[in-house]
Amino acid sequence: MPEPMGFFTDTTVCIGCKACQVACHQWNDLPAGHGPQRTSLPVLSGDSYDNTGSFSDVNWRHVKFIEEFSADPNRTSAAWLMMSDVCKHCVNAPCLEVCPTGAILRTEFDTVFINEPTCNGCRDCVGACPFGVIHMSERKHVAQKCTLCYDRLQKNLTPACAQACPTQSIRFGKISELKPLAEARVNQLKREGVTQAQLYGADDKVLGGLNAFYLLVDKPEKYGLPSDPKLPSRNVPRSSFWSIFAALLTGLGVLFSFRNRGNAARVVARSPDRATSPTAGLPGFSETSGQPGGTVGRPCHNTSEAITANPAEGQP
Repeated sequence: MPEPMGFFTDTTVCIGCKACQVACHQWNDLPAGHGPQRTSLPVLSGDSYDNTGSFSDVNWRHVKFIEEFSADPNRTSAAWLMMSDVCKHCVNAPCLEVCPTGAILRTEFDTVFINEPTCNGCRDCVGACPFGVIHMSERKHVAQKCTLCYDRLQKNLTPACAQACPTQSIRFGKISELKPLAEARVNQLKREGVTQAQLYGADDKVLGGLNAFYLLVDKPEKYGLPSDPKLPSRNVPRSSFWSIFAALLTGLGVLFSFRNRGNAARVVARSPDRATSPTAGLPGFSETSGQPGGTVGRPCHNTSEAITANPAEGQP
């Protein structure tokens, strides 16, 4: 069986050329995006050179432009952090864990692949991914993301994005060979004074390890990466506890509510204002509760008997 394959992305040598994005679009036959009907190109955002803005169903790679400026009003100091972001192909992939149809599977290269004919469009994987990678295709109505060029891997070819990268910011190969290269690069940067240089996803602290890991020179949050993403199953015990606790409180509330209602009904039944029998007013019954010689709820054989049951009634 082939060894796990993946990407090592060195953000310090990324120049933001977007050659990787273009290559991904071309190889996977992805449309350019949504924009004016005459051009069908994305509308310029005006916020940055990052016009795609984020991942989408047609942007499986996203080159981020993180702009940093000094605090003074004239912005005398400025810098860009650039990063070509992609699906991380997590060792413990949340999307794979929640997929109800088995459409998301792990390949022989230890990559995460969506088998589109099996996808039912439930969107569970979209919400489970902590990196916002997966999106629903408006054309095919299925979940889509980077495949790490699975079809090219089967032919022993380098993924299109890594093949097109002019600075070798995106390096492709066996994970066991990429990690030593990444560690050596971090040590080199630290010797040169880049003290914040660090690897993200190279160890098992992030979802068991990422098969597309990064060299960063700032905190992961600066690049829009979660520092400690969790598997959905890790939240099940805590969520179950609170759900059961809330159900018990609801049950106790209902129980006390019915109990109080029953006590109130008994108090009303014992009240003098409610002494009249439930048979009052019904034909054939006399209601003379509390009167000497009277009867309560006893059937009368005739009208005269009902009248004589209480001699006080009917006298002027």
